[in-house]
Amino acid sequence: MNISDIMSEKSILLDIKASSKRELLQELATKAAEITGLDDRTIFDTFLERENLGSTGFGGGTALPHGRFENLDKVSAIFARLVSPVDFDAIDGKPVDLVFALLSPEDNGADHLTALAKMSRILKDEALCAKLRQAGKAVEIYALISQD
Repeated sequence: MNISDIMSEKSILLDIKASSKRELLQELATKAAEITGLDDRTIFDTFLERENLGSTGFGGGTALPHGRFENLDKVSAIFARLVSPVDFDAIDGKPVDLVFALLSPEDNGADHLTALAKMSRILKDEALCAKLRQAGKAVEIYALISQD
């Protein structure tokens, strides 16, 4: 699985002005609803439920909220870059400004784990994250994250 299999340039949100984790999750849910056709409230609630189990902020200013959904036929992802980092209860205590959100079909565990691993590798690459923070356009970000 490649990033290009689960997202496009239209899946990239630049310069989000969220002031909290909840607000960020809502922005992600709204965009995910546009892309998948799922209800934005269902997406938000699923992301929030997952965050209540433990933060998906895994350090270095990055997070990977995710969930599984009924009535979703394929894995989809969204990338967001925030104007100002928000507290995300990350493992290292640092606020988050780069986020991948992953939505997977309820019964597709293998693709879900493969996509999580791929996005996790991207977000753990400090040099790549620095480039993502500097990129000016969605097309540049897409080119950076879809290099497989």
